[in-house]
Amino acid sequence: MDEAGRDADLRLLELAARQAGDIALGFFGQDPETWYKGKAGMSPVSEADLAVDRFLADYLRSARPDYGWLSEETADDRSRLNHERVFIVDPIDGTRAFLAGGDEWTVAIAVVEAGRPVAASVFCPRRDEMFLARTGGGAWLNGARLAVSDRTGLSGATLTGPHSIVANQDVVAAGFVGTEILRSLAYRLAIVAAGRVDVGAARGGPSDWDLAAADLLVQEAGGVLTDLSGRNLIYNRAKTGHPALIAAPVALIGPVRDALDDLIR
Repeated sequence: MDEAGRDADLRLLELAARQAGDIALGFFGQDPETWYKGKAGMSPVSEADLAVDRFLADYLRSARPDYGWLSEETADDRSRLNHERVFIVDPIDGTRAFLAGGDEWTVAIAVVEAGRPVAASVFCPRRDEMFLARTGGGAWLNGARLAVSDRTGLSGATLTGPHSIVANQDVVAAGFVGTEILRSLAYRLAIVAAGRVDVGAARGGPSDWDLAAADLLVQEAGGVLTDLSGRNLIYNRAKTGHPALIAAPVALIGPVRDALDDLIR
């Protein structure tokens, strides 16, 4: 895809994310019908998630009928594997936060081509924060250019992640400073891209829809998101799960992986 095509896709994602955010806000604080899914029946999903998913599927697939589709809330028939480009969507990333009245949940949308994101939007409606990125075009928040932290040493580096990582005594002993617990993984990575936090970490288990959009934000802001072996993530494969991950500025990624390797696997 050329630059003009990526720009057009990015405009589409921004419009879609804003409208999706409005739909989600219509359910926010209204006690939407909720049930649980997953192998252990521990992952909440609500009527709001499904309403946003339906809107995005119709809006985006109508605009780009030749693109494949992968969403957390749509049954995956793997027909996406036959498409050159794919929408990868999390209608509400951070459903627990959404249902609990938190403000950090997001709508995360990416266009993936050849396994990597080329356009991305992460929208946080309650904070009115629109994070956007496209390959070669930088990462932006509400029109302002983003850059990851310029920190080069571990001592005092701020860390965002699940409580089990942030509060770990060995993590603290390594010099990291924990930050507030955010229940949207996409948002955690977005604030690394924004330079608000130095390092983001996740245990194994996140899926393409949790990561693809925020991955591009981090990359275009000058950072990297890798697994613990230093490999970039590849999206739109048959299996959508990923191992433990680190997001950080380039200068920090090696030391951070060394420090956290045995602690977050």
